Amino acid sequence: MNAGTVDGLLTRELRDDRIALVDATGREYDYHWLCTTSWKAGNFLRHAGVRNGVTVGVVGDGPLALLAFFGTTLLEGTTRFDPPTDLTDEDDFRTLVAPVERVADYELPRGAQRVGYGDKPDAPDIHHFDAGLWSENPSFPPLSIDPETVILTDGERPVTHEGLLKAAREVVTETGLEADDRVVVRTPLSDPRTIAAGVIAPLLAKAVIVRPGDETAGEQASYAVSGTSAESVPEPNRIDLDAVALP
Repeated sequence: MNAGTVDGLLTRELRDDRIALVDATGREYDYHWLCTTSWKAGNFLRHAGVRNGVTVGVVGDGPLALLAFFGTTLLEGTTRFDPPTDLTDEDDFRTLVAPVERVADYELPRGAQRVGYGDKPDAPDIHHFDAGLWSENPSFPPLSIDPETVILTDGERPVTHEGLLKAAREVVTETGLEADDRVVVRTPLSDPRTIAAGVIAPLLAKAVIVRPGDETAGEQASYAVSGTSAESVPEPNRIDLDAVALP
Protein backbone atom coordinates (compact mmCIF):
# COMPACT_ATOMS: atom_id res chain seq x y z
CA MET A 1 0.00 0.00 0.00
CA ASN A 2 1.39 3.39 -1.01
CA ALA A 3 0.07 5.51 1.85
CA GLY A 4 2.19 8.60 2.47
CA THR A 5 0.77 9.15 5.95
CA VAL A 6 -0.98 6.81 8.39
CA ASP A 7 -4.43 8.26 7.71
CA GLY A 8 -4.09 6.65 4.26
CA LEU A 9 -4.58 3.28 5.97
CA LEU A 10 -8.06 4.29 7.11
CA THR A 11 -9.68 5.49 3.90
CA ARG A 12 -13.22 4.71 2.72
CA GLU A 13 -12.13 2.39 -0.09
CA LEU A 14 -10.26 0.15 2.35
CA ARG A 15 -13.40 -0.72 4.31
CA ASP A 16 -14.35 -4.36 3.88
CA ASP A 17 -15.24 -7.43 5.93
CA ARG A 18 -11.70 -8.77 6.32
CA ILE A 19 -10.67 -9.16 9.96
CA ALA A 20 -8.44 -6.28 11.09
CA LEU A 21 -8.19 -6.78 14.85
CA VAL A 22 -8.68 -9.50 17.45
CA ASP A 23 -8.86 -8.41 21.09
CA ALA A 24 -7.68 -10.28 24.17
CA THR A 25 -11.06 -12.01 24.53
CA GLY A 26 -10.93 -13.34 20.97
CA ARG A 27 -13.53 -10.91 19.62
CA GLU A 28 -12.93 -10.00 15.97
CA TYR A 29 -13.31 -6.57 14.35
CA ASP A 30 -13.28 -6.06 10.59
CA TYR A 31 -11.68 -3.33 8.48
CA HIS A 32 -15.05 -1.65 7.97
CA TRP A 33 -15.39 -1.24 11.74
CA LEU A 34 -11.79 -0.10 12.15
CA CYS A 35 -11.99 2.64 9.53
CA THR A 36 -15.46 3.91 10.39
CA THR A 37 -14.93 3.90 14.16
CA SER A 38 -11.54 5.59 13.82
CA TRP A 39 -13.31 8.42 11.99
CA LYS A 40 -15.83 8.61 14.84
CA ALA A 41 -12.96 8.71 17.33
CA GLY A 42 -11.38 11.61 15.46
CA ASN A 43 -14.65 13.54 15.37
CA PHE A 44 -15.17 12.96 19.10
CA LEU A 45 -11.61 13.80 20.18
CA ARG A 46 -11.77 17.07 18.27
CA HIS A 47 -14.25 18.23 20.95
CA ALA A 48 -11.69 17.28 23.62
CA GLY A 49 -9.05 19.65 22.24
CA VAL A 50 -7.11 17.30 19.97
CA ARG A 51 -5.47 19.00 17.01
CA ASN A 52 -2.14 19.48 15.28
CA GLY A 53 0.67 20.27 17.69
CA VAL A 54 -0.80 18.70 20.82
CA THR A 55 -0.07 15.42 22.60
CA VAL A 56 -2.68 12.88 23.66
CA GLY A 57 -1.92 10.33 26.35
CA VAL A 58 -3.49 6.91 25.77
CA VAL A 59 -3.62 4.34 28.56
CA GLY A 60 -4.32 0.66 27.81
CA ASP A 61 -3.82 -1.63 24.84
CA GLY A 62 -7.25 -2.80 23.72
CA PRO A 63 -9.43 -1.75 20.77
CA LEU A 64 -10.52 1.55 22.37
CA ALA A 65 -6.92 2.54 23.05
CA LEU A 66 -6.06 1.88 19.40
CA LEU A 67 -9.10 3.89 18.29
CA ALA A 68 -7.87 6.81 20.41
CA PHE A 69 -4.52 6.56 18.63
CA PHE A 70 -6.11 6.51 15.18
CA GLY A 71 -8.51 9.33 16.05
CA THR A 72 -5.59 11.43 17.27
CA THR A 73 -3.69 10.61 14.08
CA LEU A 74 -6.58 11.83 11.91
CA LEU A 75 -6.48 15.13 13.80
CA GLU A 76 -2.70 15.46 13.20
CA GLY A 77 -2.01 15.09 16.92
CA THR A 78 0.76 13.11 18.64
CA THR A 79 0.00 10.01 20.72
CA ARG A 80 1.96 8.98 23.80
CA PHE A 81 0.96 5.54 25.04
CA ASP A 82 1.06 4.89 28.79
CA PRO A 83 2.41 8.32 29.81
CA PRO A 84 3.64 9.02 33.36
CA THR A 85 1.00 9.95 35.92
CA ASP A 86 2.43 13.43 36.50
CA LEU A 87 2.02 15.43 33.29
CA THR A 88 1.65 18.89 34.80
CA ASP A 89 4.84 20.20 33.17
CA GLU A 90 3.96 18.94 29.68
CA ASP A 91 2.79 22.15 28.03
CA ASP A 92 1.67 20.51 24.77
CA PHE A 93 -0.40 17.84 26.56
CA ARG A 94 -4.12 18.39 25.94
CA THR A 95 -6.06 15.14 26.37
CA LEU A 96 -5.83 11.91 28.36
CA VAL A 97 -7.73 8.81 27.20
CA ALA A 98 -7.75 6.08 29.85
CA PRO A 99 -10.00 3.49 31.48
CA VAL A 100 -12.56 5.28 33.64
CA GLU A 101 -11.18 3.72 36.82
CA ARG A 102 -7.71 5.10 36.07
CA VAL A 103 -8.36 8.45 34.42
CA ALA A 104 -8.35 10.38 37.73
CA ASP A 105 -4.93 8.97 38.67
CA TYR A 106 -3.18 11.40 36.31
CA GLU A 107 -2.11 14.96 37.08
CA LEU A 108 -2.69 17.03 33.95
CA PRO A 109 -1.68 20.55 32.93
CA ARG A 110 -4.26 23.30 33.24
CA GLY A 111 -6.92 23.06 30.55
CA ALA A 112 -6.24 19.44 29.60
CA GLN A 113 -9.27 17.19 29.06
CA ARG A 114 -9.97 13.75 30.53
CA VAL A 115 -11.65 11.06 28.43
CA GLY A 116 -12.60 7.76 30.05
CA TYR A 117 -13.59 4.49 28.44
CA GLY A 118 -15.38 1.51 29.91
CA ASP A 119 -18.00 2.22 32.55
CA LYS A 120 -19.82 5.56 32.41
CA PRO A 121 -17.84 8.16 34.40
CA ASP A 122 -19.43 9.62 37.54
CA ALA A 123 -17.47 12.90 37.35
CA PRO A 124 -19.01 15.50 34.99
CA ASP A 125 -15.59 16.68 33.79
CA ILE A 126 -14.71 13.27 32.32
CA HIS A 127 -15.94 12.67 28.77
CA HIS A 128 -17.21 9.15 28.02
CA PHE A 129 -15.34 7.78 25.01
CA ASP A 130 -17.66 4.81 24.42
CA ALA A 131 -20.81 6.92 24.30
CA GLY A 132 -19.12 9.53 22.15
CA LEU A 133 -18.04 6.97 19.57
CA TRP A 134 -21.52 5.68 18.96
CA SER A 135 -23.07 9.14 18.72
CA GLU A 136 -20.48 10.70 16.39
CA ASN A 137 -20.62 11.13 12.63
CA PRO A 138 -19.23 8.00 10.88
CA SER A 139 -17.36 10.02 8.25
CA PHE A 140 -14.33 12.25 8.18
CA PRO A 141 -13.29 15.11 5.89
CA PRO A 142 -10.45 14.54 3.39
CA LEU A 143 -7.00 15.02 4.86
CA SER A 144 -3.68 16.38 3.69
CA ILE A 145 -1.20 15.62 6.46
CA ASP A 146 2.47 16.54 6.12
CA PRO A 147 4.54 13.30 6.31
CA GLU A 148 6.88 15.12 8.73
CA THR A 149 4.04 15.55 11.25
CA VAL A 150 4.89 13.81 14.52
CA ILE A 151 2.50 10.91 15.13
CA LEU A 152 4.08 9.22 18.17
CA THR A 153 6.35 9.96 21.08
CA ASP A 154 7.67 7.94 23.99
CA GLY A 155 8.41 11.13 25.89
CA GLU A 156 11.92 11.42 24.49
CA ARG A 157 11.84 10.56 20.82
CA PRO A 158 9.38 11.98 18.28
CA VAL A 159 8.34 9.71 15.41
CA THR A 160 6.87 11.14 12.21
CA HIS A 161 4.27 9.60 9.89
CA GLU A 162 7.01 9.13 7.30
CA GLY A 163 9.39 7.45 9.74
CA LEU A 164 6.73 5.15 11.15
CA LEU A 165 5.59 4.02 7.71
CA LYS A 166 9.17 3.47 6.57
CA ALA A 167 9.87 1.20 9.53
CA ALA A 168 6.59 -0.67 9.04
CA ARG A 169 7.26 -1.24 5.34
CA GLU A 170 10.67 -2.68 6.18
CA VAL A 171 8.97 -5.11 8.58
CA VAL A 172 6.55 -6.20 5.85
CA THR A 173 9.41 -6.70 3.39
CA GLU A 174 11.69 -8.54 5.79
CA THR A 175 9.02 -10.88 7.15
CA GLY A 176 7.00 -11.44 3.97
CA LEU A 177 3.86 -10.46 5.90
CA GLU A 178 0.76 -11.04 3.76
CA ALA A 179 -2.97 -10.37 3.84
CA ASP A 180 -4.83 -12.27 6.57
CA ASP A 181 -1.63 -13.24 8.43
CA ARG A 182 -2.15 -12.82 12.18
CA VAL A 183 0.37 -10.79 14.17
CA VAL A 184 0.23 -11.16 17.97
CA VAL A 185 1.50 -8.02 19.69
CA ARG A 186 3.38 -9.11 22.81
CA THR A 187 5.31 -5.90 23.49
CA PRO A 188 4.03 -2.62 25.00
CA LEU A 189 2.40 -0.02 22.79
CA SER A 190 4.44 2.61 24.64
CA ASP A 191 7.41 1.54 22.50
CA PRO A 192 6.96 3.15 19.05
CA ARG A 193 8.63 0.10 17.47
CA THR A 194 5.65 -1.96 18.66
CA ILE A 195 3.30 0.36 16.78
CA ALA A 196 5.44 0.08 13.64
CA ALA A 197 5.70 -3.72 13.71
CA GLY A 198 2.48 -4.75 15.42
CA VAL A 199 -0.05 -2.17 14.22
CA ILE A 200 1.06 -0.29 11.10
CA ALA A 201 2.83 -3.21 9.37
CA PRO A 202 -0.28 -5.45 9.58
CA LEU A 203 -2.45 -2.63 8.24
CA LEU A 204 -0.08 -2.10 5.32
CA ALA A 205 -0.29 -5.81 4.47
CA LYS A 206 -4.04 -6.13 5.15
CA ALA A 207 -3.13 -8.56 7.90
CA VAL A 208 -4.65 -8.95 11.39
CA ILE A 209 -3.57 -7.25 14.62
CA VAL A 210 -3.99 -9.65 17.56
CA ARG A 211 -3.86 -8.63 21.20
CA PRO A 212 -2.62 -11.54 23.36
CA GLY A 213 -5.13 -13.25 25.58
CA ASP A 214 -5.84 -16.96 25.51
CA GLU A 215 -2.44 -18.50 24.77
CA THR A 216 -3.98 -21.08 22.45
CA ALA A 217 -5.01 -18.25 20.13
CA GLY A 218 -1.36 -17.57 19.44
CA GLU A 219 -1.02 -20.99 17.85
CA GLN A 220 -3.32 -19.82 15.04
CA ALA A 221 -1.14 -16.79 14.36
CA SER A 222 1.77 -16.41 11.97
CA TYR A 223 3.92 -13.90 13.82
CA ALA A 224 4.65 -12.55 17.28
CA VAL A 225 6.08 -9.12 17.99
CA SER A 226 8.40 -9.86 20.90
CA GLY A 227 11.10 -8.16 22.91
CA THR A 228 13.95 -10.65 22.70
CA SER A 229 14.85 -13.72 20.68
CA ALA A 230 15.08 -15.67 23.95
CA GLU A 231 11.42 -15.07 24.74
CA SER A 232 9.25 -18.16 24.26
CA VAL A 233 6.14 -17.56 22.12
CA PRO A 234 3.71 -20.02 20.52
CA GLU A 235 3.80 -18.32 17.11
CA PRO A 236 6.07 -19.90 14.47
CA ASN A 237 7.66 -16.60 13.42
CA ARG A 238 9.03 -13.72 15.47
CA ILE A 239 9.48 -9.99 14.83
CA ASP A 240 12.08 -8.76 17.32
CA LEU A 241 11.79 -5.12 18.38
CA ASP A 242 15.56 -4.74 18.09
CA ALA A 243 15.22 -5.43 14.37
CA VAL A 244 12.68 -2.63 13.87
CA ALA A 245 14.57 0.45 12.71
CA LEU A 246 12.83 3.77 13.30
CA PRO A 247 14.54 6.68 11.49
